[in-house]
Amino acid sequence: MSAASAVATAPESETGPAEGSGQPRPALTVLVAAPRGFCAGVDRAIHIVELALERWGAPVYVRHEIVHNKFVVDTLKGKGAIFVEELDEVPDGVPVVFSAHGVPKAVPAKAEERGLTYVDATCPLVSKVHRQAERLVAAGRHILFIGHQGHPEVIGTFGQVPDGAMTLIETLEDAQAVQPADPDNLGFLTQTTLSVDDTADMVTELKRRFPGIEGPRGDDICYATSNRQQAVKAMAPRCDLVLVIGAANSSNSQRLREVAEREGAKSWLIQRAAEIDWSWFDGVSTVGVTAGASAPEVLVQEVLAAMDARFAVTSQNVTTAVEEVVFKLPRALTT
Repeated sequence: MSAASAVATAPESETGPAEGSGQPRPALTVLVAAPRGFCAGVDRAIHIVELALERWGAPVYVRHEIVHNKFVVDTLKGKGAIFVEELDEVPDGVPVVFSAHGVPKAVPAKAEERGLTYVDATCPLVSKVHRQAERLVAAGRHILFIGHQGHPEVIGTFGQVPDGAMTLIETLEDAQAVQPADPDNLGFLTQTTLSVDDTADMVTELKRRFPGIEGPRGDDICYATSNRQQAVKAMAPRCDLVLVIGAANSSNSQRLREVAEREGAKSWLIQRAAEIDWSWFDGVSTVGVTAGASAPEVLVQEVLAAMDARFAVTSQNVTTAVEEVVFKLPRALTT
């Protein structure tokens, strides 16, 4: 069973009757961004929960939302997954899955101490950042980490190294003001779901201030985040309005909304069609649609259907990249 099967059908959304019933519908051009929606890491994480349920049966516990999308989480709950925030909430003798965002080292260590069966669904691109953090610290470098305070990925990455080994950089002003104790022995890393442009500015500033700083080539922003932002950049200048389908706590979805606004389009983040305020469409002739990396395609199609019910829609795809990335599943679920 693929991850897509977990989100194959959505309950009918309450979009209301078509406006102007019996009258010609207003014309609307809809531009649909590609790539959009699920990335390889999200697809893998959902599939891991499905396979765990097949192998061990319900319940399977999941620490934190497997991905930041209520529809996906609710679908998996219906299959027998139980979502908790901390390992202490997982009873003895049941399997647990760690979310795609990554966890501090202390979490799997505690699971092993308790004898729990666990599967780590951390995105491989996040795991790569974890390994980079370990290498930099082992080389005696203090890490300046570009990310958002409190995001699960940031918490997980900080938890890979000793306390005090990393300093969080959230803004360009932080990059301009940070005063590390040993400016000649620094490294930098980044969260994988940031704004490409904002992160580039911060990396440039850190390299200017600390020429010897060591880090990845460019940044650690994942291919899917970069591709989705590039698609919005190509689409938004042609749009009066851009709808981003995703959750409010999804970093990459929020960044898509910000990118659209920077390109001059009004933009709203919605979880699904029922959240559309149709007054947003007043005076609008062209609408762009995209979805964050945790949002399933079924919700995109739901939004497109809601617009088609109210307008005479002409639809166009705006494709800037074709993604063929696939990540291997954990051996524990394939042997």
